[in-house]
This record gives sequence, structure tokens and C-alpha cells, in this order.
Amino acid sequence: MPLTGKQRRQLRALGHHLSPVVQVGQGGITPGVISAAEQALEDHELIKVRVGDGPVDRHEAAEALATATHSDVAQVLGHTLLLFRKRAKDSKIDLV
Repeated sequence: MPLTGKQRRQLRALGHHLSPVVQVGQGGITPGVISAAEQALEDHELIKVRVGDGPVDRHEAAEALATATHSDVAQVLGHTLLLFRKRAKDSKIDLV
């Protein structure tokens, strides 16, 4: 289910202080990047991803990672993406 504007705003506020935990480099969206993002989403629910200068556009990278990890893009700002995937059990983030 896509995020509403209010939910995106809430996630941006929660993610403001976070540091990027996954980085997309020259190789683009590789299976390693996808598995790292999967693990980080499982651990944290809300993650920042840094997209370096490479063959993939930042908006394309956001959509590709969101699709591959079954998550939602909360924000694309500069070279940083904010991804969210609610845990099925023991979720810490309640969206309004």
C-alpha cells in the first residue's frame, strides 16, 4: 500500500537523524546491495541509502531497491534515499 503524505512526513522526521547504512556504488543495484538493504530493513524498518555517482539515476535506484526489497520510498533527497518496510512482528514504527 503506498504511503500517504502524512505518513511520508512522519517517516522523514524519524529518519532525519539516521546515517546511511547501505551504499550504492559504481556497480549499481547489485544482489549484494539488495541483500544488505533487506537485512537493514529487517533490523531497522527505516533506513537511509546513499547513492554514489554511478550508472544508475537516484530515482531509478530508489524504485529498483524498493521493488526488490518490497519496501516504500519515503524520500529521495540529494543522493540519499529513505526506505521503509514495516515488520510483520514487533514493529517499532506506527504510522498514522
